[in-house]
Amino acid sequence: MKSSPAWRIGIKDMQIMPPSRQRGPLRKPTWIIVLVSLVSLFLVCAYVYPPQNSAACYVFSSRGCKGMPSWLPPSPVRELTDEEIASRVVIRDILNMPPAIQTTPKIAFLFLTPGALPFEKLWDKFFQGHEGRFSVYVHASKDKPLHFSRYFINREIRSSSVVWGKISMVDAERRLLGHALKDPGNQHFVLLSDSCIPLRDFDFVYNYLLYTNVSFVDCFEDPGPHGSGRYSENMLPEVEKQDFRKGAQWFTMKRQHAVIVMADNLYYSKFRDYCRPGMEKGRNCYSDEHYLPTFFYMLDPVGIANWSVTHVDWSEGKWHPKSYRALDVTYDLMRNITSISDSVHVTSEEKKQVQITPCLWNGNPRPCYLFARKFLPETLDNLIQLFPNYTSI
Repeated sequence: MKSSPAWRIGIKDMQIMPPSRQRGPLRKPTWIIVLVSLVSLFLVCAYVYPPQNSAACYVFSSRGCKGMPSWLPPSPVRELTDEEIASRVVIRDILNMPPAIQTTPKIAFLFLTPGALPFEKLWDKFFQGHEGRFSVYVHASKDKPLHFSRYFINREIRSSSVVWGKISMVDAERRLLGHALKDPGNQHFVLLSDSCIPLRDFDFVYNYLLYTNVSFVDCFEDPGPHGSGRYSENMLPEVEKQDFRKGAQWFTMKRQHAVIVMADNLYYSKFRDYCRPGMEKGRNCYSDEHYLPTFFYMLDPVGIANWSVTHVDWSEGKWHPKSYRALDVTYDLMRNITSISDSVHVTSEEKKQVQITPCLWNGNPRPCYLFARKFLPETLDNLIQLFPNYTSI
């Protein structure tokens, strides 16, 4: 049969074929897929459960924890509450309104004091000859002061008790702003204490404040116990810890900013309720140091200078700044203060960080300070004697 040779050929072919081998290790493409999957799973876990110590951070980034946000995917944007939307719409429209044109805009000087104003005579010299370019408001929380200057007579507003570190301090600031805003001529607002003095003449202060488009609100991030350590999660969702800021309470602000401070209730109520002395776990929070810095950082960060134009000396490292006595007040002291051109912030961590930034006015380096505080009443005579010299430096 002709079919037999064909069969034999098939058998022969099968005999010379190499025997089948068992499957060896996984081939390269499979290993690559497994490796990529493991790395992806590792990165996802790192994002969902970020490292909690600096050593672990360096596994992911040579810059440590600070370098991680540059490569991690952004967090999902939180949906705003109805109250936040309403608040932000109002604030946005106020900030976008063009300022009212005034023939002679005024600066409102807001004095927050428990009673007497020991430097009233010095302020009288500062104001003389500039009538119509300023206004004065006094919030005396304890005693009605006896005035020596015509610029202060009958300038008290309705006042209430103020307790250091409590929301009543912020309430007094807002009360002063509210009264000053009733005068449409007031275009800039300066908060001062009873221990504040002017460092410059009136024209210098007037031009410095009115011919720039920012408010001088102090604001910086302090990750230490006296900064972010004061934050309470009860402020969520409106105020997140990453937005919590700190700064000195002594501000100057343009009219639009003063209006949005008065219009705000949402963020103010968070600090009223959850930033106060004697909170849970023995923490203390002081709303006058945190409310306005956090508020402006969240809602108009480019609209503030991030430093205060009121100088104070914290070099002694105490709970309160240095107080100047009569022997301290010399021409050299005043010259040194008025020549400072860098803003310095120090964090409250165990290993303190010193943050130094130049004071820029309309983009140009300028001296930082227009006012100074914590001068004791005994310094008045020396200050009056030196006033014409140090204000002209």
